[in-house]
Amino acid sequence: MVRDIDIKTALDQNNIQWIDVRSPGEFLTATIPGAINVPLFNNEERARVGTVYKQKGREEAIQLGMELVSPKIPELVRQVRESSRDRTPLFFCWRGGMRSQAMATFQDLMQLPALRLTGGYRAYRQYITSHLEHGRLQSKLIVLHGLTGVGKTAVLHGLEKCGAPVLDLEGMAGHRGSAFGDLGEIQPHNQRTFDSLLFHKLERLKNEPYIFMEAESKRIGRVQMPPFLVRAKEEGIPVLLEASLSSRVQQILDTYLEGPEDPESFRGHVIGAISRIERKLSPDKRKQLYRLAEERDYGPLVQILLQSYYDPLYRHSQNRYQEKIRYRVISDDIKEAVAACHNLWLRLKKEKPAPSSV
Repeated sequence: MVRDIDIKTALDQNNIQWIDVRSPGEFLTATIPGAINVPLFNNEERARVGTVYKQKGREEAIQLGMELVSPKIPELVRQVRESSRDRTPLFFCWRGGMRSQAMATFQDLMQLPALRLTGGYRAYRQYITSHLEHGRLQSKLIVLHGLTGVGKTAVLHGLEKCGAPVLDLEGMAGHRGSAFGDLGEIQPHNQRTFDSLLFHKLERLKNEPYIFMEAESKRIGRVQMPPFLVRAKEEGIPVLLEASLSSRVQQILDTYLEGPEDPESFRGHVIGAISRIERKLSPDKRKQLYRLAEERDYGPLVQILLQSYYDPLYRHSQNRYQEKIRYRVISDDIKEAVAACHNLWLRLKKEKPAPSSV
């Protein structure tokens, strides 16, 4: 039995498996978190059907689609069964049209339950966009500040492992939030993927009185935070993390060189990142940085970048937060910093619950 449900009802379902029946190319561009791709057409087939639709009309396109799909029906049903296991498959395509209808029909022919998303991914995207545009955060943010390399992201990851609520915006963006933020094994996300990850994370944390977040700028790589989250960050509880210069250099080397891409390609990306900020450096520093990059001598390179570029930039942008900072965590040890922040979170929870934010 096939049942159509709207996006609000679908998001309240617990025992479902999202099945994205769009082409692999569409799926890679953006999808619903947790969805599995069981495409009705591959990329080439989708292009062929679209061309026929434009040139010859709907009926001819449907006929071609039937010819392409018919031999694949048993395999499609098998993939859905294996992907769903003991959950009900919820099919969606771009607009909730014929592709999801076809897959739901195959399921129904096997006398298996199936759900179909009304309006498809487009309706989901509109729902997410509307909620983020008019969002309101009930939790109070605990915002981690600190010079580049103090380990803010590492502390967030440690806090999450300890069970504290965390918004890892750089992880959602697939970017480390700087000119060098796309170096190493990291996959940048587009705005649609970021919005989806953020929405679902906020839904899971909506009953938390306090949530940890790094003091990000509005733009993180290719994406932007929604306005309500920017306001919540500015009204949050600032916590300043501090560490020695040598510790910060090592933290950056550990972060960016952990399982890096091909060394030659990585060197090229470092040079490219230097070129994006070279106008803000003195001629002597530029020359020195390029030489160190060519020699792959990244320790001194990182130290120069911190002292000549990132630290002055950070101090300028953070002046407005200095008077608000009530808590400082000083440590070269990430585990110690995590423990200190975790204890702060526990103390705040024991106090009067956080008031509604923005």
